[in-house]
Amino acid sequence: MAQYDLIVIGTGPGGYVCAIRAAQLGLKVAVVEKRQTHGGTCLNVGCIPSKAMLHASEQFEEAGHSFATLGIKVDPKLDLKAMLKHKDDTVKANVDGVAYLFKKNKIDTFHGTGRIRGAGKVEVKPEKGAAQTLEAKHIVIATGSDSAPLKGVKTDGKRIVTSDEAIGLPEVPKRLLVVGAGVIGLELGSVWARLGSKVTVVEYLDRILPGIDGEAAKQFQRMLKKQGLEIRLSSKVTGVDAKGKSLKVSVEPAAGGDAETIEADTVLVAIGRIPYTDGLGLDEAGVALDERGRVKTDGQYRTSVEGIWAIGDVIAGPMLAHKAMDEGVVLAEILAGQSGHINYDAIPNVVYTAPEVASVGKTEEELKEAGVDYKVGKFPFTANGRARAMLKTEGFVKFLADKATDRVLGCHIVGANAGELIHEATIIIEFGGSSEDLARICHAHPSLSEAVHEAALAVDKRTLHI
Repeated sequence: MAQYDLIVIGTGPGGYVCAIRAAQLGLKVAVVEKRQTHGGTCLNVGCIPSKAMLHASEQFEEAGHSFATLGIKVDPKLDLKAMLKHKDDTVKANVDGVAYLFKKNKIDTFHGTGRIRGAGKVEVKPEKGAAQTLEAKHIVIATGSDSAPLKGVKTDGKRIVTSDEAIGLPEVPKRLLVVGAGVIGLELGSVWARLGSKVTVVEYLDRILPGIDGEAAKQFQRMLKKQGLEIRLSSKVTGVDAKGKSLKVSVEPAAGGDAETIEADTVLVAIGRIPYTDGLGLDEAGVALDERGRVKTDGQYRTSVEGIWAIGDVIAGPMLAHKAMDEGVVLAEILAGQSGHINYDAIPNVVYTAPEVASVGKTEEELKEAGVDYKVGKFPFTANGRARAMLKTEGFVKFLADKATDRVLGCHIVGANAGELIHEATIIIEFGGSSEDLARICHAHPSLSEAVHEAALAVDKRTLHI
């Protein structure tokens, strides 16, 4: 029976980073992965392949529209097969990279379904062959999350799909209906819209992107409408009739009322994600779950069973790959006798559409609900010279700062490269900085980052270029 200091179940971003950091710190580590490749949902069917498709479809869109304004004449034609190959090649490079890092750090890999057989014991059952049991001082549950099912709608992986299949549809659907206006639904909906699909998004709530600052979400919705996406808010999908050549989707007002039928060629169910705990044997092991099916942990990722820990999507908090990765590092350092800390108020969130939407810290709605007095500083990309040169003038940067202390409480960006620009604000929040701190930092000209600088200046009502 193999003996380890640490066994990590799941090699998504949280699991593989935890394993690598623990090995760097001298622990003997094994990982258990049910897929034949590492990287979990993120690298195989989530973050990485979707970004490949987003980038490729954005280039296709720009070639057909904005290139002419820049003096470039082309007649782009879609080669979906080649685009999907780019996506697959990107995935392979990333998952192979994780396998290499495991080998480099002398981490043992076991492919199969992991099941906890009590404190310190993990049974691994491969697809073929006999199960084996591994022993370790510590076990980390890093099994991630799965697509949430929609009541009354059964996915088939072909016409009624989850995000797993929507990143690689073999042909562009003429009509795509997306259930859910969250990050996944809008990212993948925008991909297929750019490639020629007529996209309708049905959202139960009265707004898109729940959790994102309300003003940013409203402006972004208007941009999506200009891009051709039809968004139906306060609506719910109650069923999909898949008997005919086209899918007949029943849509009703969320508050109740008469149903209407919308025809589609493909339906994408993207109503969120749920923790993946199936088959782990948590009940038998005594590992407690909360009311939402997440593994209960304390402030240092301990579960209710000594020696069993959990990180990432399977515990409370935002379901973000980088949140899981940070937790993996912190936990590995704790297990090695060090200490670690994560500031959950300084975790950025990005929607990788075009333009991007990025945020960190508190929203205006959260500050109002908490009764916090705050100041707002905003600056539009229309007044930014680099944005004009790039034909990327949509959107704005908004800072929220404490009225008494000027400490930055939140930042929200809609615009080109928002996912890169947000990290300047993340650093300011992490170190408890003020809008004045950022306003005093010299920014390169011309650059999109100047919009961040000007928004910080705007908190004190002293913008220079508007």
